[in-house]
Amino acid sequence: METIPKENGSTTAATPIRAATNPMVTPLLTDLYQFTMAYAYWKAGKHLERAVFDLYFRKNPFGGEYTVFAGLEECIRLIANFHFKKDDISFMRSVMPNCEDEFFEYLTQIDCSDVEVYAIPEGSVVFPKVPLIRIEGPVAVVQLLETPFVNLVNYASLVATNAARHRFVAGKDKMLMEFGLRRAQGPDGGISASKYCYIGGFDATSNVAAGNLFGIPLRGTHSHAFVSSYMSPDEIVVKSLRSHDGSSTCMDFLTLVRTWLSKLQVMRSGIPNFCAVALALNDLGYTASGIRLDSGDLAYLSTEARNFFLSVEKEFNKSGFGKMAVTASNDLNEETLDALNKQGHEIDAFGIGTYLVTCYTQAALGCVFKLVEIKDQPRIKLSEDVTKVSIPCKKRCFRLYGKEGYALVDIMTGEDETPPKVGQRLLCRHPFNESKRAYVVPQCVEELLRCYWPGSSNKPREELPSLNKVRERCMQQLEQMRSDHMRRLNPTPYKVSVSAKLYDFIHFLWLSEAPVGELQ
Repeated sequence: METIPKENGSTTAATPIRAATNPMVTPLLTDLYQFTMAYAYWKAGKHLERAVFDLYFRKNPFGGEYTVFAGLEECIRLIANFHFKKDDISFMRSVMPNCEDEFFEYLTQIDCSDVEVYAIPEGSVVFPKVPLIRIEGPVAVVQLLETPFVNLVNYASLVATNAARHRFVAGKDKMLMEFGLRRAQGPDGGISASKYCYIGGFDATSNVAAGNLFGIPLRGTHSHAFVSSYMSPDEIVVKSLRSHDGSSTCMDFLTLVRTWLSKLQVMRSGIPNFCAVALALNDLGYTASGIRLDSGDLAYLSTEARNFFLSVEKEFNKSGFGKMAVTASNDLNEETLDALNKQGHEIDAFGIGTYLVTCYTQAALGCVFKLVEIKDQPRIKLSEDVTKVSIPCKKRCFRLYGKEGYALVDIMTGEDETPPKVGQRLLCRHPFNESKRAYVVPQCVEELLRCYWPGSSNKPREELPSLNKVRERCMQQLEQMRSDHMRRLNPTPYKVSVSAKLYDFIHFLWLSEAPVGELQ
């Protein structure tokens, strides 16, 4: 089977994995009912039964047709360091005072050495129903992992997707800066937003802590308070400025600025003032960075600013002055960027905060964690709402690519089925809609789930890639999607399917498990 190369690489060596970025991510970061179920499993003697759970989502966010998967590294960090401390056990004794001492003794011995984790690589473009992560292990232990795994993936994937959507609308050539720290939901929300917006395609952040933790490039301007703090230029005590090459010193830089301002022959405010300072700096060998527009008609103002820069370049023969960077902020969002594109603008960089990091248009991705197999017996969740019916059994997942290199369809198969092969015709079926089916002849086949935590199985483990590698994967994956899947309005749904054999099994199990009504 021809496959896409694995850029992450795998290893059998036990490379140490650090603890979670946030020290609050511990085994206690879970819902009480996970402990209640763990106790019930233990009490019934079922706690060691081997179970398989799938973590997936049911619907793409923001009215779109794709999602960026993020948060995997933090999940692996959690299980690599999963154990209950004495203080944790003491607290749980106070919460569950009627439980036997032996249960708490069992908790002290728990780790994830018997757990296996298979996942789609972080930064991948993913779709509903396809497992992002498959977790195998003793049912009580895996049950304790449900809440933290969902928590670590949910927001990470949501905000990474939001960032990718902003990047798609802004275009490849624009700089995108995440400025959301002050509006994020607390410190962890701010740190997570900076990290996952970077994965989703943003170039930089204003968050210094995130820059320190993850090596994300830092960018920033200044606030209005800095300018307003000066009543007049007379307050500037040090008026001299050394040239960039150090060969000379301008003893009165303000006079040089005023000289240029008089040559511009325009009102002394805004853009002309900036140009005067920029030209004075240019005389001393420096290059001004640019301007930031933070209010008003951004399309009009950016165009006027660009025209002014070009006129200065022409009048004073200052090569490159017309390409001065124009940055815009002021509660920008995906719709604003789209509107600016339609109006026409001259903005080079966008600083985006509130709507980006809070995921204002959608509160959560809605990841779920469902049992699909226990003791080698497939399990299915039934519901009157067909979107909530789970796909049973341990599965393999593949992405099939067409002749033009674009992804065509994701397909799930039973673990023991023959995998799809390049050039071999394959029937792909909608999991629940009998009439939706199509034959595909893949030109390339990529197996999606890889082993990131082998437990005691001695299987090769995928190394966790660097943040930059995850970001690169995200950009490459987005490039491999057809534009009609990516567009903002009425995007074409991406096809998620199952093999013919798995389709038959799903519906056989469905009919076997569903109660038969009786009419009287």
